[in-house]
Amino acid sequence: MQEKQSSTTALGAAVLRALHQDLDRPPVFDDPLAMRITGEEERAAFSAQSPIPLTPDSPVVANMRGFLAARSRYAEDALAVAVARGTRQYVVLGAGFDTFGYRNPHTALRVFEVDYPATQVRKRELLAKAGIAIPPSLVYVPIDFEKETLDGALARAGLIRTEPVFFSWLGVTAYLTRDAVMGTLQFMSTMAKGSEVVLDYMLDPQRFDADSRAHFDKTAPRFRAVGEAFLSFFDPEPFAAEVKSLGFSGVESIESGALREKYFRNRTDGLGVSSFGALLHARV
Repeated sequence: MQEKQSSTTALGAAVLRALHQDLDRPPVFDDPLAMRITGEEERAAFSAQSPIPLTPDSPVVANMRGFLAARSRYAEDALAVAVARGTRQYVVLGAGFDTFGYRNPHTALRVFEVDYPATQVRKRELLAKAGIAIPPSLVYVPIDFEKETLDGALARAGLIRTEPVFFSWLGVTAYLTRDAVMGTLQFMSTMAKGSEVVLDYMLDPQRFDADSRAHFDKTAPRFRAVGEAFLSFFDPEPFAAEVKSLGFSGVESIESGALREKYFRNRTDGLGVSSFGALLHARV
């Protein structure tokens, strides 16, 4: 992340979610606000300078759209189950341009969007431009990790530590060091019983298929150039075991094959899931 600049990769993820709404039928993940928050001008400007070539008919790019759609669908499906059990606090960690807080169907759910201040400023500009209202159930939690801890920022925002909380942590861990990832998970493991986290992570590039590896080798330097280099990679089984050792009562790793089976069966458009990453779902 470059100082005082909004996240390039966060905007890129939002653009891909918007393209999923436009190009893929039926969508795996319904996000009616994705097209509005990015806006036609922003999508065009991003595409012109994107670290990822957004060629619509590229199978690699299509499968990246599929993975981003699947990870958001999985997180929001899991959140709905948690809300039905009584969870009333939702933390979107590294919220970027996520739109859940503005289409939240759970009337009793309070949403905390945690992110770098410059990214939140840019997001609020795009929300205003699109005419998307900020609901009273949403709380912005700007944080500069050089000056404040996540625990402190959430306490300042009014999170209740004695009540369950659901964390969504998507599109972030690859840009953090392993120590930072594990330290954040350690904090999450101390939350109230019934708390959960869904996160995604990047697999070791040695596990990628040939096309994805070629794409990764080509684009990784471009991410580094915009200040968002890939810093951590995990293997599913050792990662799940390490997370469970922190004190979580249950940990599940969800790889591309499971996502494909869950959300992409019987599609006729060939949309799939990239081999870049996987999900992890952990419960306190």
